[in-house]
Amino acid sequence: MTSPDAQLKARHRAMWAAGDYPSMVETFLLPLGPALVEACRIAAGTRVLDVAAGTGNAAIPAAERSASVVASDLTPELLDVGRKRAESAGLELEWVEADAEHLPFPDGDFDVVMSCIGVMFAPHHQAAADELVRVCRPGGTIGLASWTPEGMIGALFRTMGPFAPPPPPGAQPPPLWGSEDHLRTLFADRVTVTTVERRVLEVTAFRRPLDYGEHFKQRYGPTIRTRENAVNNQRETEFDAALDTFCREWNRGTDDDARFEMEYLLTTGTRNDHV
Repeated sequence: MTSPDAQLKARHRAMWAAGDYPSMVETFLLPLGPALVEACRIAAGTRVLDVAAGTGNAAIPAAERSASVVASDLTPELLDVGRKRAESAGLELEWVEADAEHLPFPDGDFDVVMSCIGVMFAPHHQAAADELVRVCRPGGTIGLASWTPEGMIGALFRTMGPFAPPPPPGAQPPPLWGSEDHLRTLFADRVTVTTVERRVLEVTAFRRPLDYGEHFKQRYGPTIRTRENAVNNQRETEFDAALDTFCREWNRGTDDDARFEMEYLLTTGTRNDHV
């Protein structure tokens, strides 16, 4: 019999394998990876771990700087896409299937431990934060890019919340990782925060506002699973209407030339020696 945690992780793995998350990365998320790599000051020879790396949005730019990169993720389907991307670019990375809350690496094994819109989706925030600290060497860098609670994706999760299945015991909302106070609580005195910046990813890939919502319904695992739950409860019409309203409210362009601003928190810190 599998444990409740194993069952939870299996559901998470299946959620991220649903839809077509790699195409979402290609459509509008690509700028985030290089921004995080730059903030972490990754250079040739740096030993880097990208946690919840997905298709390697940060791991591949790190490898382009001649760093020694390990990309880990819970979902093998995403790693397969990343591996092909790296091979086509002539880059060598190590791709490892791993749970962010139970990383299979020794203590202090990496110079830089980073996560780009990834570790924030691990259900148990403290466990994931503890692992980020554990595998980073003393004096090494921890770097994160996370959607903020106040930004567009934070609002998306609030919109989907009433239609989603109940969260598992102990799980916390992903956008909390985009709160400076929350991060400081998670890391406490183990990490000295060196950079905290609120940045905006501008998205102009969709002609009409509602196209954004349709893209998420077709390709984004959390939205797909939430709508499935709405269908099971005969609330799909209500869900679709709520998502349409969300898209109109967050459109900063026009009805025929949509533009969205997705806020994220870019944070870097140094692991303290006394940990």
